[in-house]
Amino acid sequence: MKFAFILAERATWSIVFMCAVLKVSASGFYAWLKRPPSAHDQKDERLKVLVAASFDQSRKTYGSPRVPIAPNLLNREFEAAAPNQRWVGDTTELLTTTGRFFLAVMVDLYARFVVGWAMSTINDRHLTMAALAAALKRRRPDIGLLHHSDRGSTYTCEDYRQLLAEHGIVCSMSRTGNCYDNAAMESWNSTFKFELGDTFESVRHGKDLAFDYIEVFYNQRRRHSSIGYVSPAEHERRFYQNRNAMEVAALNVV
Repeated sequence: MKFAFILAERATWSIVFMCAVLKVSASGFYAWLKRPPSAHDQKDERLKVLVAASFDQSRKTYGSPRVPIAPNLLNREFEAAAPNQRWVGDTTELLTTTGRFFLAVMVDLYARFVVGWAMSTINDRHLTMAALAAALKRRRPDIGLLHHSDRGSTYTCEDYRQLLAEHGIVCSMSRTGNCYDNAAMESWNSTFKFELGDTFESVRHGKDLAFDYIEVFYNQRRRHSSIGYVSPAEHERRFYQNRNAMEVAALNVV
């Protein structure tokens, strides 16, 4: 049970720190990780293979009633105890004087930090995968991160879900037609459009302004009401500062 707790919480606390507090060895934890998967885990992996086979055999025509889609594991709990525990993603439409383009965003629920985003004139899986890839490169999260999105085809497609699986990310999806299940992202989209707008001179102009808004202003400077009116970057900085201080204090006691 102690090793299971360490695995579940290693995004919040360092492994060395938790092993010291729980009075277990780090070597023992890593040995536990290398043990063969349980019968339950093997059954889950077999189910994944069967689902994929079912989808392929249907000539990729089976929908959610025939191939299981991820449940709503987030369950509208739009808070996290630490960074890289819960991410939410969505895509929104933007306009130019001659057409439209799309913005895909990934937000960490701990500090509402935008960890990844991408823009394209085509709303397809390549757009959402680009936003996810940017987030993975930026954060390199541990196994067990919860990823939540709606059930749009750009998130339910095989390529996107394979990318999640390759990084040990748990998939959660809103119920069909229920925007409230991803309300945190709906709120972010509304804030973006209210503060920056939704119509731009060109796609290039929109990308430039989006970069300035997200990376320069929103993440680093904009004060957010849900995190005590500090910026996402400042909120995360305080988290790591406090965690490091607690680790040092605990090691001194041990």
